[in-house]
Amino acid sequence: MIGGSFGGAAAILLSLDPQVKRVVANCPVVDWSILDKAEKAETSKSNYAVYIRQAFGNGYRLSDANWNKLRSGTFYNPWHHRKKIEGSKVLMFHAKDDPNVPYERTREFSEATGAKLKSLSRGGHISTDYVVRRYWAQIKKFFDSAP
Repeated sequence: MIGGSFGGAAAILLSLDPQVKRVVANCPVVDWSILDKAEKAETSKSNYAVYIRQAFGNGYRLSDANWNKLRSGTFYNPWHHRKKIEGSKVLMFHAKDDPNVPYERTREFSEATGAKLKSLSRGGHISTDYVVRRYWAQIKKFFDSAP
């Protein structure tokens, strides 16, 4: 399983299933509860839900109540499950200058879970397509090493 951004959270949470052996998460949202606190992050804007609806149309069909549910920190939140995450199943990529999802929390998540983190010095909110093309050899090796 490979997921990026919002889908990165999905990939990480899927790693909780014993049938899932490896996941890759690109610029993942590992903790929705901090997004409001990340002053420079696009996600901290009070109208973020409006922005997402305009940018992605029906790609994200969340009501304001459900956006608030995400921000609670317990719903669809890898950080909330960090003690149960098997770090050996997770490989993450994240650019330090990501304006949308704070890098620092991903680094903390990596340390808390033992997940592998490939930190990129720059690149912003890099696309999953780019990561897969650029780092495919590393990703394939990670997948192939699954027990």
